[in-house]
Amino acid sequence: MTSSSPGPKITLRRATADDAVPAADVLLRSRAAALPTVAWPRSDDEVRDYFRNVVVPYRETWVAEASSAGGVVGVMVLAGDEVSQLYLLPDWRGHGIGDLCIAFAKESSPGRLTLWTFQVNKPAHRFYERHGFVAVEYTDGSGNEEREPDVRYVWQP
Repeated sequence: MTSSSPGPKITLRRATADDAVPAADVLLRSRAAALPTVAWPRSDDEVRDYFRNVVVPYRETWVAEASSAGGVVGVMVLAGDEVSQLYLLPDWRGHGIGDLCIAFAKESSPGRLTLWTFQVNKPAHRFYERHGFVAVEYTDGSGNEEREPDVRYVWQP
């Protein structure tokens, strides 16, 4: 899938083994910028190993590349009707990459999508709500490994 908006050409494609570390680095840089107060239970190297050994080989992992960036600028992981991960490099937010990813996810699961995000991530709330997602559940974080209060969103056409 390729963007048709003005600006850099963005391509969304299935991740390969060579994308595992760059995709993990997108997640790490995005989390550091967007969620500095969240305590992460895994080291950066553990995250890279997890992407290399589990996420890319065994999960439906997609990467976004920008023609002008020379590499991966976004990563999305789908699990059935769930967007289990969506991260963009901080400098690439606002360029339509998230919009492209969500449009693709909706095409892949046209009846319903769900996702979780942390309650402190207000920009993510605004992004998902702009795309028609509705908050349906708030938790105290006891069900996630970060122990961070989160919110579940659902989209249905």
